[in-house]
Amino acid sequence: MTQTHLGKSIAQLSVLIQSGSLDPVTLIEETLDAIRAHEDQAIFTRLLEDRAKEEAAASSKRLRDGRSRGLLDGIPVAWKDLFAIAGLPTTAGSIVLADAAPAQEDADVVKALHAAGMIAVGRVNMSEFAFSGLGLNPHYGTPLNPRASDVARIPGGSSSGSAVAVAAGLVPVSIGTDTGGSVRIPSAFNGLVGYKASRGRYSMGGVFPLATSLDSLGPLCRSVQDAVWVDAAMRGRLVPEVIRGSPMGLSVVVPANLVMDDVEDGVMQAFEAAIARLSAAGVTVRRAAFPAFDALFQVMAEHGPLVTAEAFALHHRRLAGSEAERMDQRVVARTRLGEKITLVGYLEILKVREQLIRDVAGMLGPNEFVAYPSVAHVAPALAPLEADDELFVKVNFKTLRNTLIGNFLDWCGVSLPCGTGDAGMPVGLLLSAPKNQDERLLAAALALEGIVAE
Repeated sequence: MTQTHLGKSIAQLSVLIQSGSLDPVTLIEETLDAIRAHEDQAIFTRLLEDRAKEEAAASSKRLRDGRSRGLLDGIPVAWKDLFAIAGLPTTAGSIVLADAAPAQEDADVVKALHAAGMIAVGRVNMSEFAFSGLGLNPHYGTPLNPRASDVARIPGGSSSGSAVAVAAGLVPVSIGTDTGGSVRIPSAFNGLVGYKASRGRYSMGGVFPLATSLDSLGPLCRSVQDAVWVDAAMRGRLVPEVIRGSPMGLSVVVPANLVMDDVEDGVMQAFEAAIARLSAAGVTVRRAAFPAFDALFQVMAEHGPLVTAEAFALHHRRLAGSEAERMDQRVVARTRLGEKITLVGYLEILKVREQLIRDVAGMLGPNEFVAYPSVAHVAPALAPLEADDELFVKVNFKTLRNTLIGNFLDWCGVSLPCGTGDAGMPVGLLLSAPKNQDERLLAAALALEGIVAE
């Protein structure tokens, strides 16, 4: 079958579907054929062929009968292997859950996108238990970054399959989770838009957790417009509440400390060129040090990372039993570090966190955003990371460094493609705002996306 509709955005596909030029059944057949034929079989861990075909047929009938559910009706979506799908176990990128009891119903956000007419085509790969920013998975394979033209490069994690499925043109959107950067990192590495919503913006019902104080959700897609539509549907809204902004009057603050440390030259050049374009377009740019950034890493060094404490609490029984032998040993080692974090230490982390959130909020004006590189480097080569545990730990920390700040400070954020760095690999600009300012953030991202991407 000739595949003519893959690689398009949600907005492009929606025009074709709503006008009657493209039948959802045809689109799903193309999508499933392309996934099965793709050279990288590590992207999807499970195809939902029967479900996708049934949902496509239902969408097709609605459209013929004049009962479209809206702009997302008939649009394919892939789900990270953390979201409950009725009738299937939720494996979270791990083989130890392969025999778990099947979910009785879909996760709440899966239900929400189904209600909007979207078609679930499959589950995509991820770092085991979502506990790595690199995307390697020894059980199901590591999806390869489709933007690489020299050597095999990592996809970024933990939403690795989500990013690669979109970047490879197999689906227009995939829904991921973000606890320390797991939506924004793979989006940056693959040249996509990745929106990490405020924690609590969507229901977490039926989502396998990592660290509930940090876990958030969001789409990986081709445009901010696509993210806005999906965001509304995930909250059960019929239409988005976001109003497209203007660059004039917007202000961004570029941090002068920590996030620019050891940034690759190519990443810095792409980021600074994007900032220069924003300034030329009327955006006010100022630079300031954020003492809270240094303070949050200091409290992590003293007491341990918040994510590690909560991940250990979640998995401690698993780590004490035979299942640990069947897990990714790098995940095991990192999770076991949480055993050293005391209750007093954990409570101190939470106390400091609340203070730092207040401190940073006091540094930002009413219409200001924070902007810095999503990741300090482009996607690195895969083979050295597979071979060297010490290198893996070092690169994983550096990869997560810039994004985890937003999780700790409870921000929302959007990673926007802003050019290329070394080896022609994509670079992301991370635009962030305080918690629950998502509409304002998305409005600004809509206004700035084209400028940033030039």
